[in-house]
Amino acid sequence: MYLQNSLEIEGIMVREEILDSPFSCDLNKCKGACCTLESQFGAPITEEEIKIIENNLTEILNYIPVEHKQEIERKGFWENKDEELMIRSLNNRDCVFSFRENGIAKCGIEKGYFDNKIDFRKPISCHLFPIRISRFGGDVLRYEKFNECAPAIENGKKMNTTVAEFCKDSLMRHYGETWYEKLSAFFRS
Repeated sequence: MYLQNSLEIEGIMVREEILDSPFSCDLNKCKGACCTLESQFGAPITEEEIKIIENNLTEILNYIPVEHKQEIERKGFWENKDEELMIRSLNNRDCVFSFRENGIAKCGIEKGYFDNKIDFRKPISCHLFPIRISRFGGDVLRYEKFNECAPAIENGKKMNTTVAEFCKDSLMRHYGETWYEKLSAFFRS
C-alpha cells in the first residue's frame, strides 16, 4: 500500500509530516489544551482500555474533581459515537479524567500511574497525541494539528524536536522499540 507523502514501516503507514514537523509540548503556555479541546468527540479508546480503566476506576476517581466523578457515575466514562469508542467529556470540552494542577489540565489516569497506584499510563490515543491513527487497510499515522498547540510548535523549533521524536515513548509503547528504531532511520533524512 502506498499513500502520498508517507512511508511504510512494517505495514504501518507514517505521514512524513510526523517526521518533519516541529513539536514539543509547552504546558505552561497551552495549559494542557489536549485534555480540554472543544469537540463533540472525546479521545478514542479501545475495548481493552475500557476494561483496564474499569478495573482501576476506584483509584483513578481519587484524582479527578467531584463534577467529573458525578458525570462518570451518571453516564459512565466512555461512549460509542458513530461506531467509535471514545472517552466522555464534560460540556464537549474537558475529558472526564482531567483535573487541574496549577492551572494546567492533567490526566487523572496518568497521575495514578506516576503515583504507582495503577499500572496503566493512559489510553494510547492520549499518549500518542498529536499523532492520530486512522485505519486505511491498516494503521496510518498522521499529525493532527490544533491551534491550541501553537506553543508546542514554537517549542519544537526551539528544542529541534519533531512530532516523531516527541512521541518516542508512546510510539515505542504501541509499536515496539524495533519499529521505532526503523522509523528513526528516516529522521531528518
